[in-house]
Amino acid sequence: MLRGILVFGAIIAFLTIWAPRRLVERRYASSIVDLSDAPHAPVGIVFGAGLGRDGGPTTVLYDRVATAAQLYSNGKVDALLMSGHETAEGYSEPQAMRNLAESLGVPAEAILIDGLGSRTFTTCQRALSTYGIGQALLITQNYHLPRALVICEGLGIEVVGVSADLRPYNSRALQYWETREIPATLVALLEILIARLN
Repeated sequence: MLRGILVFGAIIAFLTIWAPRRLVERRYASSIVDLSDAPHAPVGIVFGAGLGRDGGPTTVLYDRVATAAQLYSNGKVDALLMSGHETAEGYSEPQAMRNLAESLGVPAEAILIDGLGSRTFTTCQRALSTYGIGQALLITQNYHLPRALVICEGLGIEVVGVSADLRPYNSRALQYWETREIPATLVALLEILIARLN
């Protein structure tokens, strides 16, 4: 009897955490496009994704910035917001993103920097409150786009997601990222609810 209750409880707990992710994925599937199908928006928001030991972008971050640079080159966005983690010790995702974007042909005056975007929720929140962005393309990988879309839209930004999957990624790393999105999506929905109530 006790074992049955524990199994039932575990199933309910799993569904409570897993279901929001699947619902968000389904809700935003039609809002995710490839680079070639992206509509025009005033700004492209590029989310940080870590730096390598040499201080340069990780492969995932490189693909995000490269996608953003191509969108700018194609006239799909007028400016780019590079948002990521930054510390006083010199670690700066946004600066590395800016450097890469400039090397790919994006002019410095078209790049905005947000060094306080250490989380997806913070990036979206600050895009609206600090930078006044009401419409944007969100540029990140497919595993991250549903959560980024629900957060930014939930906070009041009109958004379309642009896939930055420019290459196959390590299967083990991708599995980890996708698994991490399950509880992260639930947390994001709760944060949106709290933000709307305040």
